[in-house]
Amino acid sequence: MAEAIVHHSDPTLSARLALAAGPQFELHEWSGGGPGYLHVHHRDDEAWHVISGRLLFRIGTGETFEAGPGTTVHMPAGVAHDYDEIEGPSRYLMILTPRLRALIEALHASEFKDHAQVMLRYSSEIVE
Repeated sequence: MAEAIVHHSDPTLSARLALAAGPQFELHEWSGGGPGYLHVHHRDDEAWHVISGRLLFRIGTGETFEAGPGTTVHMPAGVAHDYDEIEGPSRYLMILTPRLRALIEALHASEFKDHAQVMLRYSSEIVE
């Protein structure tokens, strides 16, 4: 039987800490911004909950909006997006699928010039 996981946040912990992980979604504590280019995940939703700092989100329609402490942002699969830290240091929770976590790891391990090919391997692509 699966057990509930309760996490009490410790501000001294480093970014990208996995707080909970299962077969359908993972919860990570993160800081900083996104990859710096508009991109889309074709098969995966993604969400952020801002604890401190401010993030600026940009979506494919050209809309931008700020997310500060207490704001939760849900990005459904198929919506092009990017985000950047505009006031920091930021701290936020990311809710993502195991595929997206693997994508982020692969992007961090690759050169920027290879990101487009890496994204395609994970049902995602760079839009702009």
